[in-house]
Amino acid sequence: MAHLGVGIGWRPEIAEAVERLPGLDWVEVVAENVCSGHLPASLLRLRERGVRVVPHGVSLGLGGADRPDAGKLAALGERAVALGAPLVTEHIAFVRTSSPALEAGHLLPVRRTRDALDVLCENVRIAQDALPVPLALENIAALISWPGEELTEAQFLTELVERTGVRLLIDVANLHTNRVNRGEDPFAVLDAIPLEALAYVHVAGGVERDGVWHDTHAHPVPEVVLDILAELRKRVAPAGVLLERDDDFPAEAELAGELAAIREVVGPAGPSRARPAAAPRSSAPAPRAPEGEEPAALERARVRVGVEQAALLSALVAGTPVPEGFDRRRVRVQARALAAKRAGVVARLAPELPGILGGEEPYREAFLGYARNRPMTAGYRRDALDFAEHLLIRDLPADPAARRRLTTWWQDRVGARPPRRIVRWARTLVGRAA
Repeated sequence: MAHLGVGIGWRPEIAEAVERLPGLDWVEVVAENVCSGHLPASLLRLRERGVRVVPHGVSLGLGGADRPDAGKLAALGERAVALGAPLVTEHIAFVRTSSPALEAGHLLPVRRTRDALDVLCENVRIAQDALPVPLALENIAALISWPGEELTEAQFLTELVERTGVRLLIDVANLHTNRVNRGEDPFAVLDAIPLEALAYVHVAGGVERDGVWHDTHAHPVPEVVLDILAELRKRVAPAGVLLERDDDFPAEAELAGELAAIREVVGPAGPSRARPAAAPRSSAPAPRAPEGEEPAALERARVRVGVEQAALLSALVAGTPVPEGFDRRRVRVQARALAAKRAGVVARLAPELPGILGGEEPYREAFLGYARNRPMTAGYRRDALDFAEHLLIRDLPADPAARRRLTTWWQDRVGARPPRRIVRWARTLVGRAA
């Protein structure tokens, strides 16, 4: 693995500050937020300076029951080529289900079972075959635990590496999150996973509320996360470490200070107790079943995984009963967190909506009421349009001037008549037919 050094997640809101950060070695960019044919000028300037750029995907859902979308894989590969990236990264997570068609808008944990591992490994192989550069996968943070898991986190990650040869992106903040929320020992994970497969490391901040750790990426990196980073550094010298910050961006000096704290932990020489990485393990795939048997068995596994994931996601975003064995309180916490995130992302993508509805509070109240029984099915941009349509059908907002503004906003984006008129026209036809 090529040496990356210490870097930061590039975001448009802090693009200028990132360019000024001293000693910056590399940046990571959310792959879905850039277009390979129209790269932001800031990223181009960084590349000209020799700063490496790595695309980090969030929407493949390689842990989902379905095979990865060929179009999403092609787009991720195009971004890697356009950025001259040495690798691309994604997550060990599921983000959607196809039956029913639901979108989480968030990374959800994969149940650590043999079925889920078989499906994940096959999806990873499909992705590896399609991508022009190596792939690394990140462990995610979770608020909830699946009942009846068959493997530990370390066993799951180790077998994934051994069967596919994929590299790992270890997020030490996520290890801390899972310590608080799921009782998992981060140091036991570090001791047991194949660190010779480590591509790089993520570091981020969060906050604890009512005994639940929220991996916000909007708070300073706490000492407990840096402690886990130090423990990882005792075991291996990572090729790269990256600071993630996605919201509530601090002053440039604070970002520089957090990067300096990371450098102090990881390099250049590292702690005196550092030891060499273990000898590489075999990355050959596990023995395959005789031809004709494996495809059928894998399809059955996909069906089982799909049913499990659909039941959980429906409970989280559509208000269906919580599946047996889950902590109902934690599922409710996760559901509220997903709805709040959904409201926040829609407001960022469509900043006119809070203004039309009278401010942030009235907007959030209206959106959370809409989202309670209307799961997202086609991404955040479609969600913003569906929300506006939902309001207009109900002759909302009550203020006529605001309603006219919302109608114009909706029309400008879909090129159609206001949904309120369409519904009334349909009702009229139905009445005549009766």
